[in-house]
Amino acid sequence: MTHPSLTELIARDGVIHAPGVWDGLSARIAAQAGFTAVCASGFAIAAALGMPDAEVFTATEGIDAVRKIREACELPIIADIDTGYGNAINANRTAAGMRRAGVSAVFMEDQVSPKRCPICVGDPVEVTPLAEATGKVRAAKDGLGEDVLLIARTDAVGEAALERARAYVDAGADLIMPVSKTFRTLAEWQRCHELTGVPLVASLTAWTWVEREFTDEAMTAAGIKIALVATHGVLAAATAIRDSFTRLAAGEPLPAVSGRYMEHEDFVDLIGFPEMEERQRTYLPAAVEV
Repeated sequence: MTHPSLTELIARDGVIHAPGVWDGLSARIAAQAGFTAVCASGFAIAAALGMPDAEVFTATEGIDAVRKIREACELPIIADIDTGYGNAINANRTAAGMRRAGVSAVFMEDQVSPKRCPICVGDPVEVTPLAEATGKVRAAKDGLGEDVLLIARTDAVGEAALERARAYVDAGADLIMPVSKTFRTLAEWQRCHELTGVPLVASLTAWTWVEREFTDEAMTAAGIKIALVATHGVLAAATAIRDSFTRLAAGEPLPAVSGRYMEHEDFVDLIGFPEMEERQRTYLPAAVEV
């Protein structure tokens, strides 16, 4: 099955919703649920490694996670590259590695490395000087080439964020991604879109005001074209696993599968057994009856 490219999706009316995935299973679930694109979420990838979203895992680990997502899912991938994992030279190499791994877009933030997840820390995060940040944008775009989109994320606030957004577009960014703390109103998001002339990307992160107020209609009016739902999937998975394991560790009997979990046939389909059986029929010798 051929899927529309991310560029084709952006050209259509409406907002693209991309759920946060972190491995092959979560990517398969997203595709089967009917999404048209996925987000390789740094928050979720870090959580799957048992780590906080603090740029602890390496660029190599991030690219490896994307390769596994790509192998399991044909949808366009929008990948989180944090700060590019260092300076402009590192950002260029990280972006090139993501391109080779098969992404359709990456988003890179302008925080000082190592980054600090703005929804998980109370203090304002530190951003790199503007000249350094624009150099990293140029370097990342050069690493991506023309066919992969660069989303420049800013963790600055207010007028400083607007200045940075304009500078990032001038440096080659295709889209701009404010974070939930960048602006306080949708009108400010709309102003950012008007000043930059490019589509915006919003992360509908759990626990934030954008999660509650950014309806599709509101996002369209503000110039937001892509909505990343980066954290909800990993939260749902962690909640379900913790509940199940806590009950089992407390000595509760194994629950009946029927009614609590998906049916066996549904899970077999989800993880690709029908496709594997078809490949075996195509490539392996037929069994010989004795």
